[in-house]
Amino acid sequence: MKHAVFAIAATALLVCACSSARPGTTQTSAVPGHGAITLSVVPNPIVAQKVSGTTYDFPFDVIVRETGGHAVTINRVTADMYSSVGGIKVGSESYDAAKIQSLGYSTSVPANGELRYHLAPRKTVQDERLFGGVYGDVRVDATDDTGTPTSATVRVTITR
Repeated sequence: MKHAVFAIAATALLVCACSSARPGTTQTSAVPGHGAITLSVVPNPIVAQKVSGTTYDFPFDVIVRETGGHAVTINRVTADMYSSVGGIKVGSESYDAAKIQSLGYSTSVPANGELRYHLAPRKTVQDERLFGGVYGDVRVDATDDTGTPTSATVRVTITR
């Protein structure tokens, strides 16, 4: 009986450890009384568009809203992709402030304002079966007008 209870508990723990948050789940980090941001990604799931062969574009918009009443400056936008089996990182894309500006976008979000970035990273996908089991976290890091950091992360999925 003890072994059966242990086996059930171990299985439940493994399932919890390997599960991922549902798409659209957002986490934020902010200090009360300072700049804060919320984040959304459209579309979610992100739809891969075949360019040719094993090359795909992954177009999506990142929408950043300032919600704390203080202007913020975007320092970095990062997208990390993981396999749903074991959570192994299978890809990453990062845009620092200079890269965001080189794409023609502002990095300044006014108090209670909003910015929208259209991103379309082009990646090689060697095995199309990955589309059935990949999820990602899109994260935005910023600082407010007093230098206080804030961030937000949203969970996304990928489909074909």
